[in-house]
Amino acid sequence: MSIRAKSLIFALAAVVGAAGPGPLAPLAWVGTAAAANYPVAIDFRIGGDENQTRFVIDLSGRIDIRAFTLADPYRVIVDLPQVVFQLKPKAGDSGRGLVKAFRYGLVMQGGSRIVLDMKKPVRIDKAYILDAAEGQPARLILDLTAIDRETFLRTIAQDNRVAPQVKKAEYENKSPGDPRPLIVLDPGHGGIDNGTHAASGENEKSIVLNFALLLRDKIEKVGRYRVAMTRTDDVFIPLAERVRMARQRQASLFISIHADALGRGDGDAQGATIYTLSETASDAEAGKLAEAENKADVIAGMDLSSEPGDVADILIDLAQRETKTFSSHFARSLVSEIKTVARMHKNPMKSAGFRVLRAADVPSVLIELGYVSNREDLKQLTSEAWRSRTADAVVSAVDTYFSTRIAGPPAVPSGQ
Repeated sequence: MSIRAKSLIFALAAVVGAAGPGPLAPLAWVGTAAAANYPVAIDFRIGGDENQTRFVIDLSGRIDIRAFTLADPYRVIVDLPQVVFQLKPKAGDSGRGLVKAFRYGLVMQGGSRIVLDMKKPVRIDKAYILDAAEGQPARLILDLTAIDRETFLRTIAQDNRVAPQVKKAEYENKSPGDPRPLIVLDPGHGGIDNGTHAASGENEKSIVLNFALLLRDKIEKVGRYRVAMTRTDDVFIPLAERVRMARQRQASLFISIHADALGRGDGDAQGATIYTLSETASDAEAGKLAEAENKADVIAGMDLSSEPGDVADILIDLAQRETKTFSSHFARSLVSEIKTVARMHKNPMKSAGFRVLRAADVPSVLIELGYVSNREDLKQLTSEAWRSRTADAVVSAVDTYFSTRIAGPPAVPSGQ
């Protein structure tokens, strides 16, 4: 197959001049180097109203920052060097004044990002770092003022503020002379994008990364396959870049790994589900999940106004019957193997329009390991024994899939 193909005076005493930071939360991310090697964000405050708002982050030292705005939805983006965030639990879940909520995390190796979701269009009046003085830490300070949408869009156009491109992933395990099939494992979310989270605090991005690393080791131990990963630590990778990795490396199989959560009123579904790509969702739940997963780049503050030029080709190539059939074939193998060791959803095989499955010539599936919102599923997702059994089942499905491909492609059902 061919390979071709993201003016109010602020209450300074309450905001900037507030007493020292509160208790430190556990590290939100610790990379390969010690946390002491990076600046630390230790507390935050928000003050003001829906006309003018000040946002403050306390820091362990002075850093360089870059702030800009994005529309639809309205966001303020702050790019900064790699920072260890030690903010209070659930920091950013809610805001004040113009700030609806905010999130933070690693957006590439060496770079972090803070994304503020705004209630309305804003202008960045000031964005600067205040040096440490008189026993107070260094501070990142943003002064925001509400403006109308027309002025907001005009300001963006005039300033030509374009979000810097996220650094491309380092494609590992390059073995051009190795004939073994390459499997790309894609732990969902990462960095600034936490994915879903359990009521007890466990994040999807950590759960799926732990599983993917274990699965990588088990597949490599078989010796018949090469494995590459879209990420091996807590870093954000844009959706298009995940797809591009599979296509450029001429992968034989792409496996995206996630762990879902249900909102209130959505029932109490449980168990693993296997998804393949379809422009029409197999049911409402699948469609809702795909819509949520496809917002990853927006969550990370990426400007999606200019989609890569190869998207049209990808959409055309999705009509390739062979790729879609192989994807379905592997999905069936996964269901067959996983159901022997783990609980599965009552409808274990579904399809929807996941952007991360749009690698035209690479059979691709998305595995939802379970629901972090379900107590029993969460217990399994965080169980070493469960992860090991389930990873073994995925390895067995990989073996079944490739042995079938060597023997010949599966028959295409009539009408497809």
